[in-house]
Amino acid sequence: MTLAGCGGAGPPPHGLGVARASDPRALARQLTVAETALRDPATPPELVSVAGRTAQVAYLALLDRPDWDAAVLGGVPAPLQAVVRRNTAAGRELRAMTSRPPTTIPAWRIVEPLPAPQLRAYYAEAQRRFGVPWSVLAAVHLVETRMGRIVGLSTAGAQGPMQFIAGTWTRYGLGGDVWNSRDAILGAANYLAATGAAEGTDTGLDNALFSYNNDSRYVQAVRDYAALMQADERAFLGFHAWQVYYRTQSGMVLLPTGYESSRTMPVQQWLARQPR
Repeated sequence: MTLAGCGGAGPPPHGLGVARASDPRALARQLTVAETALRDPATPPELVSVAGRTAQVAYLALLDRPDWDAAVLGGVPAPLQAVVRRNTAAGRELRAMTSRPPTTIPAWRIVEPLPAPQLRAYYAEAQRRFGVPWSVLAAVHLVETRMGRIVGLSTAGAQGPMQFIAGTWTRYGLGGDVWNSRDAILGAANYLAATGAAEGTDTGLDNALFSYNNDSRYVQAVRDYAALMQADERAFLGFHAWQVYYRTQSGMVLLPTGYESSRTMPVQQWLARQPR
């Protein structure tokens, strides 16, 4: 099966560009095709992006159906089972951090991230300078703003691609621009190193991530995504392709590149504007 044909039978809800699989067997097939393509160096770059987006939509579907876990895992090749487990576990940890999905769409701007090689070079520079693993920095970047796709403030007022509160940035931002990707990545590495990651131990890294976001579920999700990239660097290319899906009380909504709003708006108002 090719990537073009691995969408499954279900219609894409609320603007999702890739159809969701309608049963666990189809979902296992979708994940197998996408994750295999991601890990194959012969896959053309444009299909790597398709594979990343396809895998993302498949994982979003699986998050909603824990009763499918056993069947899906049984339907993917053994080498991919740990990949599926970690991605699913990370997604569920992050989802559990929000008890009540909002009824509004945020005041964000959605842009294309910097090219993957450029970001990878920034992570490597930060690792050399501060000793924080590049994969951890990439995972934080992924969780915080989808590697820079989201331009806007968090509900707590954090800003920039690595989401810093103003006072923390003043202390750890090295005099840089919080909205500049290189500066923000270096600042994040500086902060993580200062709060425990420089110890070079799992405990130190966990403590640093907990300082970054005071929730053990956040720590575990970042560690899961980082472990996937550390085990196979091509996983980073898949994550780089992930789009911005925003969970609301009306379901999961795609905020595409080019979305821009200076104010929050009701979900139904946004959906009414979208082609179905």
